[in-house]
Amino acid sequence: MQNKILLSEDEIPRQWYNLAADLPGTINPPLGQDGNPISPDMLAAVFPMNLIEQEVSQDRWIDIPEGVLDLLYRWRPSPLHRAFALEKALDTPAKIFYKNESVSPAGSHKPNTAVAQAWYNKEFGIKRLTTETGAGQWGSALSYSCALLGLECKVFMVRVSFDQKPFRKVLMQTWGGQCVPSPSMDTRVGREILEQMPDTPGSLGIAISEAIEAAVGDETGETRYSLGSVLNHVMLHQTIIGLEAKKQLKKAGIDKVDTVIGCAGGGSNFAGLAFPFTYDKINGADIEIIPVEPASCPTLTATPFSYDHGDVAKMTPMLPMHSLGHKFIPAPIHAGGLRYHGMAPLVSHAVEAGLMTPIAVKQLECYEAGLLFARTEGLLVAPETCHAVAGAVRSANQAKEEGKEKTIIFNLSGHGLMDLNGYEKFMAGELQNIALSAQDVEESRKISLEGHPTPKI
Repeated sequence: MQNKILLSEDEIPRQWYNLAADLPGTINPPLGQDGNPISPDMLAAVFPMNLIEQEVSQDRWIDIPEGVLDLLYRWRPSPLHRAFALEKALDTPAKIFYKNESVSPAGSHKPNTAVAQAWYNKEFGIKRLTTETGAGQWGSALSYSCALLGLECKVFMVRVSFDQKPFRKVLMQTWGGQCVPSPSMDTRVGREILEQMPDTPGSLGIAISEAIEAAVGDETGETRYSLGSVLNHVMLHQTIIGLEAKKQLKKAGIDKVDTVIGCAGGGSNFAGLAFPFTYDKINGADIEIIPVEPASCPTLTATPFSYDHGDVAKMTPMLPMHSLGHKFIPAPIHAGGLRYHGMAPLVSHAVEAGLMTPIAVKQLECYEAGLLFARTEGLLVAPETCHAVAGAVRSANQAKEEGKEKTIIFNLSGHGLMDLNGYEKFMAGELQNIALSAQDVEESRKISLEGHPTPKI
């Protein structure tokens, strides 16, 4: 069997898959401050209408515009690899595949939606975008995409990652993006938080508030906000990953996939691989679908389905999701892209429907898996992807214990070439496991979610 399975450019999927069309039960709508469902026009100051239409769409398949495909062709289709060396090291009967999203110019899966969002904003007449970023992958991807399309880009980067990963900032600047640490002095929200907590490591919830404030505060109307995860249209754009993977597995002669795995912070890279396979599961396929999250920020595994805001300042609508509370500030683990208090509503709904089985993994196990992967497959992966590798290792070891052959696929959502300080600290024994207690979770949710409505299940 081939080490890598490739698709030609003319085999690229020409439609995105929308899981909202097939989820069982009623999908809970976003709610305004008054507890009533919001209308699409209420989002118009934040997003262009062409993306709002995708956000609320119930269509199963949505065409990818030629202009977006022209941008995606720069690195897509991405390769699917068979992890022969990892299989040998684990002495497992399982076949392990990984979809390599690190081949994009920004080094992660994030440009799949960044180029699409930048293109739709450009078509709508927008001239500049604001956004937040955790570890910097999303900020890099949007800066890259804005450079291709001639848009301005400002990125609010969570402070702990701004300090931990300085070269992400340089990458954004190389592509013309402006990157500031969040909380910052550039916004009212940032100034208030710095006054209250001058030493805060920051959070994605804070950075989102700052980016939205910067967008809606532009009186010219030429600025919009762009989000790299959580929302339906972001999940939609990422499904090109799983749609390609299904074609590649078929080329490799794989008729049945047993386990699909991805790391989960806001949900975008996991959804990108998993949603097309979730469609198969809804239609009767026997597939285990596993989102892997950090034990220090466990939304799916530690919290009930709730309505909560996506940001600290409550500038977003209330979304139906698993949430630690919008005021929660996660521990400063190196997997900055997974430090988000909530989870994508579509992923949350799928978990509630029993279509997915989430697990939480501690930081040291993730780095151990990443080191094993580097010493077998040769690729140094991001701390976020280490969670997916750890999930794959667990699944492969389970196959060995049970003496069962099975096919595992996981999403390699980004390289770790700018995360070397995390690996250095791990190998020096300077990292530790951080896990939230049930009491921590309860206290955080009580602070943030009191009085919020409960979504229907």
